[in-house]
Amino acid sequence: MAAEPLPVGVDVWAAVSFPLVPALAEALAGTAIVPGAQDVSEHAQGAHTGDVAAEQLLDVGARFALVGHSERRAERGDDDRRVAAKVRRAGEAGLPVVLCVGETLAERDAGTTLAVVEAQLAAALPALAPDAPLVLAYEPVWAIGTGRNATPGDAQSVHAALRRALDDARPGLGASTRILYGGSVKPDNAADLLAQPDVDGALVGGASLDAAAFLRIVRAAAAGLQG
Repeated sequence: MAAEPLPVGVDVWAAVSFPLVPALAEALAGTAIVPGAQDVSEHAQGAHTGDVAAEQLLDVGARFALVGHSERRAERGDDDRRVAAKVRRAGEAGLPVVLCVGETLAERDAGTTLAVVEAQLAAALPALAPDAPLVLAYEPVWAIGTGRNATPGDAQSVHAALRRALDDARPGLGASTRILYGGSVKPDNAADLLAQPDVDGALVGGASLDAAAFLRIVRAAAAGLQG
């Protein structure tokens, strides 16, 4: 049975752990889906056991990498300095990045959401080469697996602030940067989130493990383009 074609106009990227990148790239060859990695090393070479360099990822078929994902920040010590180093290193190798920013529940409750995400963005932007492509993803950590959900208005307000911050840093960067929302996107909330003017797409976590659910999110994105 032939695979169902993806809706026209929607870009679909898939990021997996390092060992699976070659298999993913092979499986997606000839399709419109772009393979990538969930992280990248900040080092080009040297004795960094366990690290995977940007050049290695490109060699095995990755076409982008996530940088600064909330779990990397919380569990692996990826602070703003390391995230910036990874952005710089990936850019030097020609590997596009999806830069993730987001606040914790404590930061949300303290009312410091915009200060936190704007500081994370400001720390990474100087490492981005002027001509390097950038995709930005907003991950409200407090809305991932906690039972607390961000409303479409919550997402829109942060995305709009991030777009303004991009333009303040480099004129025109806001308009040229896709800003994805990554706070527990599911088939039943995707359409409302993606309808927001500054939400350009979704960074999908758990729902991507269910092919049918993920396809519903892709269709919601396509419907938004047509609406």
